[in-house]
Amino acid sequence: MYQKELLKGNTETLLLSLLTDEPMHGYRIVKEIERRSSGYFQFKEGTLYPALHRLEAAGLISGHWGLSDTGSSRRYYSVTPKGSQVLEERLEEWRRFSTAVNRIMPAWAS
Repeated sequence: MYQKELLKGNTETLLLSLLTDEPMHGYRIVKEIERRSSGYFQFKEGTLYPALHRLEAAGLISGHWGLSDTGSSRRYYSVTPKGSQVLEERLEEWRRFSTAVNRIMPAWAS
């Protein structure tokens, strides 16, 4: 349950971070997040697509239709300049937050 709450507050930042590397379609996003987190994060469609739609509506990512390697039509998402700026702000806040938490946690917890 605690993991779910942590993910809820960071889903959009994780997506922006991932999409900074290259445009990706939904299925690839799910697999890449799972791979990079060593299975810790496992996004479901009910989490992924609402988050992508929020990011797109806010102008932080853009989507375009293209063909996948298998020839099927897929929607690819990429970070906009506004999204890059917001990501930088969120990453700076994350650095401040994690530094503060680490200062409070006992040494054996890290």
